[in-house]
Amino acid sequence: MAVLGTIVFAKLSDWKGNKFTLSVIFFIWMVTCIFVYFIDTKPQFYIAAVSVGILMGGTQAMARSTYSKLLPENTPDTTSYFSFYDVIEKVATVLGTFSFGIIGQLTGSMRLSVLALSGFFYWL
Repeated sequence: MAVLGTIVFAKLSDWKGNKFTLSVIFFIWMVTCIFVYFIDTKPQFYIAAVSVGILMGGTQAMARSTYSKLLPENTPDTTSYFSFYDVIEKVATVLGTFSFGIIGQLTGSMRLSVLALSGFFYWL
């Protein structure tokens, strides 16, 4: 599914640009998080799983592509820039996981944790 998401969002990026595509991806992430809050059946779970798979591929591809376009031209060492990107990605992973866990622990509901994650996408 991630490969499909990469292809679909790459086509959208070619048509409308990276910024628009990232905005669409973040909006779909928010909708998916809200949808997950209301899941009650197996088919709904599978729909959410397919959506997450598609979004993961598209998000990763668009984020890296957009970041590479922001690098200064004729930079001899792009590795240091992508090392910084990787560190920021790890920090975001830790903050997201921590938020999910602490909200789940405080409220006793993973549904509320997923709903709270939609706020991260709204903020972006």
